Amino acid sequence: MTTTDLSEGSARLVLLNGVALLHPEDAVFEAMLEGWTRQQRGGRRLQPKTIDGRLRVVRRFNAFAEEYPWHWSAGSMDEWTTYLIAELHRAPSTIRNYQTAVRLFCDYVVSPHYQWPQECELRFSAHPVQICHEWNTAAHLVDYEAEASRRPMTREEIQCFLDYADAEVDRAIRLGRKGALAAYRDATVFKVIYGWGLRCTETSKLDLTDWYRNPKAPELGRFGSLHVRWGKRTKGSPPKRRTVLSVMPWAVEAVEDYVTNVRPRYRRCAGATLWPTERGGRLQSREIEDRFADYRDTLGLDCDLVPHCLRHSHVTHQIEDGADPAFVQRQVGHRYASTTALYTGISGDFMNTMMRTVLDRALRQGQ
Repeated sequence: MTTTDLSEGSARLVLLNGVALLHPEDAVFEAMLEGWTRQQRGGRRLQPKTIDGRLRVVRRFNAFAEEYPWHWSAGSMDEWTTYLIAELHRAPSTIRNYQTAVRLFCDYVVSPHYQWPQECELRFSAHPVQICHEWNTAAHLVDYEAEASRRPMTREEIQCFLDYADAEVDRAIRLGRKGALAAYRDATVFKVIYGWGLRCTETSKLDLTDWYRNPKAPELGRFGSLHVRWGKRTKGSPPKRRTVLSVMPWAVEAVEDYVTNVRPRYRRCAGATLWPTERGGRLQSREIEDRFADYRDTLGLDCDLVPHCLRHSHVTHQIEDGADPAFVQRQVGHRYASTTALYTGISGDFMNTMMRTVLDRALRQGQ
């Protein structure tokens, strides 16, 4: 077999034949990592950030196991998982991501296509095996795994929060502070997160050109729909795009007012960015989170609330107001209906209204 017939990341493409290795164990392990990098980069077209993260995890596991991959065992994975839970207190999603990285590496080194089993048998009289199985790794059962304390904000909390954000603009203007533009911008940011059910990153990366007219809603003008270009990506994949239709006219009015009267007053504007900073940059998601936390704490709201809770509220309130759950699912970019259900926290008043409707229908049918 010639080198041109070998798969990207094969042992013979990484290791030099006929060359005596000074430290063969270390050299073969590093060659495995290099081959895996090539396989992910060339064959699977994964992002460098994803590849680097997986490499770090595999190195950590190798250091913990104090063994090389051809001596790894399922017991080592059990011990590592216990260490991650009991001593490092890692979140379930983090542990699952770590286990996934090791599992994918094992898939690579045990595959006959890349010739590592033969190479290890020849050099060390041992070969790597898959050590990650259903019975010793965490399953990915749901898309949303944040803390259970995270919840949708009530309508009263959102009204209080947005009223305070608007009041901060008036206060800055009255006191002659230069932060009035930023306060107005951020107040609009929060309205957009809630009004269109967006994530922080999706919101921070919006441009003016992401707004479009919706021929079915001409009364909303140029803000009838929003093209989200930086939706949540899956591991190694590019950001997911989606179009969100505008359903809250008051939020459209807020954006139109900001775009027309406030954004042009930024002297340094970074291209088409919707949320510029005073220095001409783009507002970052961390800045949105910090401003939200300032307002939340000043108002004495639940400390577990974060900007993402506005997205939860959008889902909940749309369904309470009669929107089809399938429509809401498409709007917020959920792949599975079960994820949308996790975001939904139906209020007691809504449940009582639905109960009364169902009960009255049943009573009429029984007459």
